[in-house]
Amino acid sequence: MGRKDSSTTKLPVDQYRKQIGKQDYKKTKPILRATKLKAEAKKTAIGIKEVGLMLAAILALLLAFYAFFYLRLSTNIDSDLDPDED
Repeated sequence: MGRKDSSTTKLPVDQYRKQIGKQDYKKTKPILRATKLKAEAKKTAIGIKEVGLMLAAILALLLAFYAFFYLRLSTNIDSDLDPDED
């Protein structure tokens, strides 16, 4: 006489989730652990851009250091020379 209760029919999404859960359960623990570690390593890995930026920063610092001392020493040498000694 009454209608079917709507809670007894399963939604396709729920069926899909159940199927995925079964597939995940079939995997062994080492495979799941390896997959999780691989995803985490990929997330936390240092990219090429970061390495390039660090190398560029170090190179810029070294060039600034070199330029500072080059200019500092070259002005001291020029002032020590006396042009009338020749």
